[in-house]
Amino acid sequence: MDSKARIACATVLSASVFAAPVAFAQGSPDRDASGPYIKGSYGGYKSHGGEFDDSNDLYGAGVGYQFNEFFALEADYIDFGNFGKDDVDGKLKGGSLVAIGRLPVTDSFGVYAKAGAFAAALDVDAFNEDETYDDVSPVIGAGVDFRITQHLTTFLEYNRYNVDIDENDFNGQLNNDGPDFDTAQVGLKFQF
Repeated sequence: MDSKARIACATVLSASVFAAPVAFAQGSPDRDASGPYIKGSYGGYKSHGGEFDDSNDLYGAGVGYQFNEFFALEADYIDFGNFGKDDVDGKLKGGSLVAIGRLPVTDSFGVYAKAGAFAAALDVDAFNEDETYDDVSPVIGAGVDFRITQHLTTFLEYNRYNVDIDENDFNGQLNNDGPDFDTAQVGLKFQF
């Protein structure tokens, strides 16, 4: 997908995600504050650290359980796709398990923070050598959410991931211990 198509897709998705709450906010009935949910998201990320500087799209899906309006546990799958530059290519995907603390601002709007662990599978192809790294590292994030209907909520969030690689691999030609990823995602959550 070229950059113009990405921008158009992100603009349309963002506009629909944030315009829909205005249309539905008046008649939204109260919902039960607890129960399971599923979610999907689309966004972008910036990887940085040595030869891994790049930006790209990402896709996510997840399941969770909302215990009350203040606390949830969530498991996510995220595909970062390919990134890198010059002679260094990376491909990252993985899953996270996070605890979410939420502060309701109004009946429909809230802010939240999340923290947990990210289990990553990072494939690196650099300098005619390839390695796969399976790593568990911390993930932190923050976001805002807005209830559209009784069961449907939209969200916008930022997350930070880090993946470590062994600097001794690739004959010491990589000058960092692994890329950091700053992500921004918009998405929808459906609570049962």
